[in-house]
Amino acid sequence: MFLQLLAQHFVHTALLAGAVVAVVSGAIGTFVVTRSASFAVHAISELGFTGAAAALVLGLDPVVGMIGGSLAVGLVLGLLSLRGRERDSAIGAVLSFGLGVGVLFLFLYKGYATEATNLLFGSIVGVSDAQLRNLAIVALVVAVGLVAIYRPLLFSSVDPDVAAARGVPLRALSVALFLLLALTTAEAIQVVGVLLVLTLVITPAAAAQRLTVRPGLAILLSIAIALVATEGGILLSLAQPWPTSFFISSISFAAYLVARIVEATPSSTARPVLSAG
Repeated sequence: MFLQLLAQHFVHTALLAGAVVAVVSGAIGTFVVTRSASFAVHAISELGFTGAAAALVLGLDPVVGMIGGSLAVGLVLGLLSLRGRERDSAIGAVLSFGLGVGVLFLFLYKGYATEATNLLFGSIVGVSDAQLRNLAIVALVVAVGLVAIYRPLLFSSVDPDVAAARGVPLRALSVALFLLLALTTAEAIQVVGVLLVLTLVITPAAAAQRLTVRPGLAILLSIAIALVATEGGILLSLAQPWPTSFFISSISFAAYLVARIVEATPSSTARPVLSAG
């Protein structure tokens, strides 16, 4: 049965879609973890769902609404450019309001909200060729954006005070990062769903930063972990008919635990924070 499923076109599409999402999630997650902005990923994913619910009320594709909602909250969070507890409280305020609006939209929608509720749990094995193409386009935009702002973004992420003193445009970089994060989150939602989006954007990056202080290597390790989790999760779901997102999150978390163990060994030189060098 496993080999028969492996030969199916929808499985090939799912594996390709998972790889695309894993690469961009692993790459951008490194900067998110360095900036201690993991809570922002949760907020963007939740309010992306609100956007999907709004799209249903307006008679639009919920995926379009999800991307629009994610970009809107990403722009707001980027413009705030806050740090520490101030940022967390602002995100919490925006998140609670957005979820309330989402509940209202679902109440106003008179049809079946199956497409929107599917976004809560992801549907990687249901990705079509057209969706795969769209995922690849969005991933290319995110990748090009990250390459374009890589050096100043890394500098401002590791040491924002010194970066500001040297004239690095912190607010512009914050907006750019959160918009790219919004696109990445909207992609990841279609694989693992709103409720587990942190497992691709945050967990691999958190594990990678436990293993190395070199930024470039941390990004590569984060991408590798995300790829193993995503592709392994899809393949395991073919052998055992459990939710794909469960396997993806389990593999990702296992990698994080292994990274913590490796970091704790006496011979390990890794630190949980990237170095600017």
